[in-house]
Amino acid sequence: MTLRCGIDRLLEDRRLRAPLAGRRVALLAHPASVTRELVHSADALAALDDVRMTAAFGPQHGMRGEKQDNMVESADYVDPRHGFPVFSLYGDVRRPTGRMLDTFDVMLVDLQDVGCRIYTFVTTLRYVLEAAAKTGKAVVVLDRPNPAGRQIEGLRLRAGWESFVGAGPLPMRHGMTLGELARWFVRELGLDVELDVIAMEGWDPARAPGFGWPLGERAWVNPSPNAATLSMVRCYAGSVMLEGTTLSEGRGTTHPLELFGAPDLDADALLARMAALAPEWMRGGRLRPCFFEPTFHKHAGRLCAGVQIHVDDHAYDPTTFRPWRLHALAFKALRALRPDYPLWRDFAYEYESDRLAIDVINGSPLLREWVDDPQATPADLDALASADEEEWSREREAGLLYG
Repeated sequence: MTLRCGIDRLLEDRRLRAPLAGRRVALLAHPASVTRELVHSADALAALDDVRMTAAFGPQHGMRGEKQDNMVESADYVDPRHGFPVFSLYGDVRRPTGRMLDTFDVMLVDLQDVGCRIYTFVTTLRYVLEAAAKTGKAVVVLDRPNPAGRQIEGLRLRAGWESFVGAGPLPMRHGMTLGELARWFVRELGLDVELDVIAMEGWDPARAPGFGWPLGERAWVNPSPNAATLSMVRCYAGSVMLEGTTLSEGRGTTHPLELFGAPDLDADALLARMAALAPEWMRGGRLRPCFFEPTFHKHAGRLCAGVQIHVDDHAYDPTTFRPWRLHALAFKALRALRPDYPLWRDFAYEYESDRLAIDVINGSPLLREWVDDPQATPADLDALASADEEEWSREREAGLLYG
């Protein structure tokens, strides 16, 4: 069955648009908010005669994707084609203000997610739902696939570690769509909000070869500048942790967040130590020693030795590939080889300046403490994570919309 996303169903079925009649409509969108025919959702909605578009909102990187690097804020502006205001939720504010909320009655949320807690669109969704609950606004999520599929992995965020990259007690890889997460937020936070989810039709996250993304049916559009490929999405729940380290995550190369390295890294020795510590954490894909020279970002202009993760051929197995454990293992192996290696990067990360980025990313210091403890074993981390993963699997079950 051909996939039909929420935006496509809304555009095709006037009955689904009936609840919008007589109401001012806003759209929260980004570059990947496109129809099956690759028309941006803002343009497609503005062309309808029965929808009154009065505002739009952009998350991190902007509604049209004008910001190309990470942690670069966007400003408000007026859409030159349609004349409505476009408000930034990654600039002076990250929650809708009263002035912004006064411009609409119902907000359509059409965001392509990548299935990872740290992706800031998840937090923006929470903030929109909370603002809507306080002001009587309605929210309609136009659902899209989770291209990482249904797999769950990683530690859950601990209480007190909420941040703009940690919207709640989710594991790193949550295995839900944004529509399903919206329903979970409403239950988890006890929100009194008018929420509707226009579900997809034809999404089968178990279907090969995409396992979450309909390869051959749907074009891939970057939801953020460095989410350039499906391979990146498959790796991201682990490779995003590299942002909290001194290792390059490949920004400034053609394969960001699919590889890692540094000028002083011995990739062969690292892979050998990883295999000695936990070979089962290296399954489901293939690891290749490589060299790369970032053109910008960490180690710009310097030759780096590193590892590229290949999850785009016959070796990829979504049931055994566990990117969070894989990258945790790389950190552990590096620490074993070089105990004094300056691994953790200390800098202001996503509006958090008083906590290490690696801890903000993981939603607690547990991962970092495990890496730095020479007595801690892979079995120790696996026990912690497995308990969280099993708990989340049970908890999310009631909110799933798709088989």
